[in-house]
Amino acid sequence: MGSITHTVVLYCRCAITFLTASATTINYIVYFCSSVIAMAQADSRNEVAERIGYITRVQSFSACHRLHSPTLSDEVNKRIFGKCNNPNGHGHNYKELLFVHLQIDRHTGMVMNITDLKQHIEEVIMIPLDHKNLDKDVPYFANVVSTTENVAVYIWDNMVKQLPANLLYEVKIHETDKNIVVYRGE
Repeated sequence: MGSITHTVVLYCRCAITFLTASATTINYIVYFCSSVIAMAQADSRNEVAERIGYITRVQSFSACHRLHSPTLSDEVNKRIFGKCNNPNGHGHNYKELLFVHLQIDRHTGMVMNITDLKQHIEEVIMIPLDHKNLDKDVPYFANVVSTTENVAVYIWDNMVKQLPANLLYEVKIHETDKNIVVYRGE
């Protein structure tokens, strides 16, 4: 046992012995001390702690849609969605930010190869959504209202099928400069 580890162990034992606090407080101290010991032991073996990296990829696509729910009357749709319920639809230049996170590979230094991420974005977002009428060209939206929230869910559901498990962290879509939707698979 190294000198730092030995000192920490002695300090923790003394603190616990003389402490008259609750069992919960003692458990926290024991947990903290064991964490410090584990870090000191890893450091003594020259191990590098796991590093988690986050990558953001920004992609823009243009699409049109009409906010209209087939389960609601025309009158209710007009009241809820206002001008976005225009029968001819309206368009957006969406800016989508895709966040991925994972342990940084110690050999490549990357969370994931950006070229691979770009290819997945092309397949999941650009080909099916860019310059499309979401309601008419994307089968998913045949019975799902094409709100930005649901666009984020669509992107999430299709990206998780393409990416390694637990890699996708967040989908953020800027519908306008003022309207932003975030979805994390919840």
